[in-house]
Amino acid sequence: MSGGVGTTCNDISLPNEGIQGHEKSSHPNPLKPTRFLTLRQLNCLAVMIIVAASGMVSLEDFAFVVFSILYMYLLLKVAFPRKISPQNSLVFDPRNKILRLYVTVGAIIGLYLPVAYIFHGILEGDKQGIKAAAPHVFLLASQVFMEGVAFSDRFSIPVRVYVPVFYNSRRIFSLVDWLRCEFTKVDNEYAGSGKRVYVGRVLALANMGFWCFNLFGFLLPVYLPKAFKMYYSETKVKD
Repeated sequence: MSGGVGTTCNDISLPNEGIQGHEKSSHPNPLKPTRFLTLRQLNCLAVMIIVAASGMVSLEDFAFVVFSILYMYLLLKVAFPRKISPQNSLVFDPRNKILRLYVTVGAIIGLYLPVAYIFHGILEGDKQGIKAAAPHVFLLASQVFMEGVAFSDRFSIPVRVYVPVFYNSRRIFSLVDWLRCEFTKVDNEYAGSGKRVYVGRVLALANMGFWCFNLFGFLLPVYLPKAFKMYYSETKVKD
């Protein structure tokens, strides 16, 4: 969901950083080397480690993250080498207010509220809700971390597109499991309050709706074609 705006957090670029990056790209001066790990990536890495250490992340999710890293480098070396300079590699204008609002909503719905839901579940003793929401949070934090890596100067535009599309597709299945858990709590042993049941259902439904739209309404029909058009147009010019 980053839309090629820049280094992301929950597919999100901070407005000030995005604008600064856009302004710098208008100057011919070479870009300074970027740090491999930003503060945002370190925060997401901490979330990944905490959730993983809780034992609520399956081996399949771990394997998915490892595979995504290996496949990203394979795409770079074999299929999509970097051919566009970093100054010209932004797919969307980072100053776009609608895009910034969109990704901010995604951050709130997809990361901040689920993390708060998990912490509240610890206090309520809702092990089912925590276990159901944890895979989504782990994969989304992993996506943010990997987007930060992909948006470095080393990777091409198609590889940057690959990260949000790949992770968003996988998280749909995690959200289905979360929804199923929330709507079967009443039938199973449940230690939390009645209000938490409805909050969990609304939150799971909101995430399912938002991320399905993000994948099928933004990434695939808008971001993906625009990014590939930019990549291959630059390739033809150089050829």
